[in-house]
Order: sequence, then C-alpha cells, then structure tokens
Amino acid sequence: MIEEDRSEPPVSLPEAQAFVRVETGQEEALLAGFVRSASGLCEAFIGQAIIARGFRQTLAASGAWQRLGRTPVRSIDLVQALAEDGSAVTLPSSAYAIDIDASGDGWVRVMGAGDARRVRISGQAGMAVTGNEVPEPLRHGILRLVGHLFTNRDGGGISGPGGEPPAAVTALWRPYRRMRLS
Repeated sequence: MIEEDRSEPPVSLPEAQAFVRVETGQEEALLAGFVRSASGLCEAFIGQAIIARGFRQTLAASGAWQRLGRTPVRSIDLVQALAEDGSAVTLPSSAYAIDIDASGDGWVRVMGAGDARRVRISGQAGMAVTGNEVPEPLRHGILRLVGHLFTNRDGGGISGPGGEPPAAVTALWRPYRRMRLS
C-alpha cells in the first residue's frame, strides 16, 4: 500500500482559467476539480509522480530486493519495522540496503527487521519540484484535458478505448510514459 502527501498540481488555476477562457470566478471550484482530475489522470497514464511529494509504502520484511511502487524516487528517507500492533521502530542503516537506479526506481532490501513481518518505507518521489519544472508537453496535455472536461462536463467526460483521455492529450504524454512488465 502506498500513501502520499498532497502536492500542488502541475498547472495553476489561473492557467486553466486562461486556457478555457473563463474570466470570472464563478467556475473556479469546477475548474480546480478538473485540474486535479487531469493531473491525476496524467500521472496514472505516465506511471510517474509529476510534482515531488512524500510517500510511505508498506512492504513485506524481505531479504530480497523489492522495487518501490512510486517513481521517480528522489530520496528514501526512513525505513521502519512495523510490529503486529502497528507501532513502528526505525531500523538502523545496517539492517537494510537502499538504492535508487538510473531510471528513478527505488529499491529496498531488509536484512534485519527482528520479528517484524512488514516494513514502512518513507521518501520523496516526483519528476519536478515546482510546476515550472514540469516538461511542457505534460503541462499542455493537462490543460488540454481540463479544456476537454470543461467543454464536455454535461456527460462527454473521458472518451476513447478504455476511458483514455483524447488522442491529442495522450500524444503529448506518451513520450513520458513508463510501463512495468512486473
């Protein structure tokens, strides 16, 4: 299971308002929801966190290398053994090994968790720290999807095979897509 902190979306509300040509504040809440939805769909499509944020993931306490579920990992900050009652004890660095590979995948191997059967890993993951550092094709695709959702808010929504965003949006996102075989 992966828990994540909230982060700011890659595009701002004023950018979305300008893109859909809404000048008054009457539609702000609706647009803010579309920005969050479009940002989440982008992350799901590309398989990566866009804006850096904290994450916590619970894994089996195993001596085998285990890949973390969030990518790209910027840091692995804490490894804790979880007791049956849910209490957590920080493991000494000699009890585990961590690695972040060249593609941004985080890896953890636990050699000494005592009696604990699970460990909780805490760290940071994301492509960029701020929206200005996000690649423009991702930002533009999010804005285009916000425009699509805004225009089709009375039932059009997401279309295409499997409920994917419009082809013009996925064409912008596809170069950043990371898929895993296992």
